[in-house]
Amino acid sequence: MSGTTTAAALRRRAAGAGANRWVVLVVLCVSLLLVAVDATVLHVAVPAVTEDLKPGGIELLWIVDIYPLVCASLLILFGTLGDRVGRRRVLLLGYALFGVASGLAALADNAQVLILARALLGVGGAMIMPATLSILRQVFPDRRERALAIGIWSAVAAVGAAVGPLLGGFLLEHFWWGSVFLVNIPLMLVSLPVGRLLLPESKGDGEGPWDVVGALMAAIGLFGVVLGVKRLGGGESAGGLLTVLPLVVGAALLVAFVRRQRRRAQPLVDLKMFARPAFSTSVGCIVLAMLALVGLELIAAQYLQLVLGLSPLETGLRLLPLTFAAMAAGLAGARMLRRFGPRRMVCSGFCLTAFAVLLLTALGRTDDCALMLTGFVLLGFGLETTLFGAYESMLSEAPQEQAGGAAAIGETSYQLGAGIGIALLGTVMNAAYAPGLSGVPGVPESASSSAGHSLGEAYEVASQLGGVAGAALRHAARDAFVHGLHVTLLVSAGLLLLGAVMALRLPRAMQCDGAGAVEVPAPRDAAESRVSV
Repeated sequence: MSGTTTAAALRRRAAGAGANRWVVLVVLCVSLLLVAVDATVLHVAVPAVTEDLKPGGIELLWIVDIYPLVCASLLILFGTLGDRVGRRRVLLLGYALFGVASGLAALADNAQVLILARALLGVGGAMIMPATLSILRQVFPDRRERALAIGIWSAVAAVGAAVGPLLGGFLLEHFWWGSVFLVNIPLMLVSLPVGRLLLPESKGDGEGPWDVVGALMAAIGLFGVVLGVKRLGGGESAGGLLTVLPLVVGAALLVAFVRRQRRRAQPLVDLKMFARPAFSTSVGCIVLAMLALVGLELIAAQYLQLVLGLSPLETGLRLLPLTFAAMAAGLAGARMLRRFGPRRMVCSGFCLTAFAVLLLTALGRTDDCALMLTGFVLLGFGLETTLFGAYESMLSEAPQEQAGGAAAIGETSYQLGAGIGIALLGTVMNAAYAPGLSGVPGVPESASSSAGHSLGEAYEVASQLGGVAGAALRHAARDAFVHGLHVTLLVSAGLLLLGAVMALRLPRAMQCDGAGAVEVPAPRDAAESRVSV
């Protein structure tokens, strides 16, 4: 056996001691499934929530967007806290909070309570997500095995994205909208004891005090920036105080956070990682990919239900091809990465996704199953190829002792891209949709203004008007929504092509010799059989 093979085997044995690393991967995948299902399960329930709770336009954006907003804001805080107190401990606490918040969301009787519950779900998600990646980085130190593990991990994320709308649609067919949150509780009840028994505990080196002030600065700064973008997405004035103030304060806090981390001997996050082109480029690619994916999924769900008139369950079934294609890309990702390298893989994924998005601009007011199936399959495969290559490159580029910080940055990018994507594409959608409802014959100006908030509200106003005016408003609203969909798709295609250009900075080939590898001393006793990252 060669020296390289022997060293790799030694690293695998040391990292996986105490629990088979593939069993650990299964538990981590269940953790991811818990978060992924909740991120998408609400999409098909938005019309039902709107009808029952009657939220305003801003409240509806908060209901959908507060989860990724809070989660993105707290990832660095909980990721670095896990480095100090133990990643498994933070992960298990996240499970418990996720279950409690899911019960609160299911029983919410007004928009404010639902927003609060979704915020608590975001806190739980922020505790879970960095821990899964950093533990995965620990138990799979060999890059070839880690690439396969990340492929399985990302395929499970695609399963969660599929299960969310499909399960949500099934539940809405038989129960009330709050039942879509109850699916989290059985997963939590299984994950909590199994995770406690099987997951290895791991911590950072623990040198120096934990920078509580820096963690809070990052959390509040991220919250402020995304809050400002959210208000813009809700149609608020760009010069309004409640829009400008969060943006300015959030940006100032993030700048101060960066300066603080550069001065500290033991920073929360080693920002020197961003000086590595592969790391910084991978983070940017994750943001752009999620920005396109989440916003498009939300708009697609509304198109299928409100324009084509499909039921929630039928909507979930229509989105399944996208997810199956993403699963296939995740499972094939390790082989594609070895053959094509990060640069060609991520760049090709962006280009394929942009082509799929442009193809979907042919959708109209009538149902075109063949076009939709082709577009969704290409979209799912392309996006998952992009995300797989970017995540694997990011984790492999970061030194093992900084795996917690790298995982927090990656997941922050993921959630931040999702939050900004909904706000940004929502802004584009609203800007293209609302003008189409002005000057509808027989419709009062006040009714047109209300109908311009969303297609669901336009249908309600049309029902109240009735007669010829109501039918005209309903027809105009559908046409305006389809026009807004086309404009949004074109903007998304432009962002994806920008990502393809950005991906040209990634390495040509997958470097496995020594990449991401560390020296692991032989454990002196059973207590040292688990490697601290």
